[in-house]
Amino acid sequence: MYKYETHLHTREGSACSSAPADEMAKAHKAAGYDGIFVTNHFFNGNTSVPRDLPWNERVDQYCRGYEIAKETGDRIGLKVFFGVEFCVYSSDFLIYGIDKDWIKANEKLLMHSDERELFRTVRAFGGFIVHAHPFRGDPYIHHISLYPDDIDAVEVINASHNPNNFYNRRADIYADMYGLPKTGGSDSHHLDKLFGGGISVPEPINSPDDYLRQIRNGTVVPLERKLPLI
Repeated sequence: MYKYETHLHTREGSACSSAPADEMAKAHKAAGYDGIFVTNHFFNGNTSVPRDLPWNERVDQYCRGYEIAKETGDRIGLKVFFGVEFCVYSSDFLIYGIDKDWIKANEKLLMHSDERELFRTVRAFGGFIVHAHPFRGDPYIHHISLYPDDIDAVEVINASHNPNNFYNRRADIYADMYGLPKTGGSDSHHLDKLFGGGISVPEPINSPDDYLRQIRNGTVVPLERKLPLI
């Protein structure tokens, strides 16, 4: 089995992260992961990228976390893939299968369109969407928004969650109710809190398409939290 982290943040793109991208890559390699997806908060979320930059410069800066992590990963033998955490009404969606050029070409779609139009366009392009921590409760979350017809999978184990709050259990029930595939991620933001989640799969992931294929085949095993509760 192969182990991948599908949901993590670096300080180059996420204001809530303290982890440099190169150190995040090294830490996951040391923890036994075969690869990671860098999914920093996009411009409608808790981004660390100045919002007054011209669009192309903003996108270049946003992608630096991924690019730095990939440079390090290529050197140390860790697969590194690009993703986006996109916010809709305080709900977060992980978008995979798009890249810097696609983002640069779709400013209006990403910043000014209906979210369902965005989801449809991403999926038509060949990308896919995972609803991250759909039942998380936090002061910044005004209400829960669900899009079962517009997503490809549900993050049923977010390893950053305290198991006692049942957020993950509700996500698991949601996936069952709509027949949606299940996946997992840690949502790590800091080097001293690598929660040990993510996914285990029987075949290597060499591209986002490989991840999607294994989601659809039902071979993705979400990993439980490893970091003990404090």
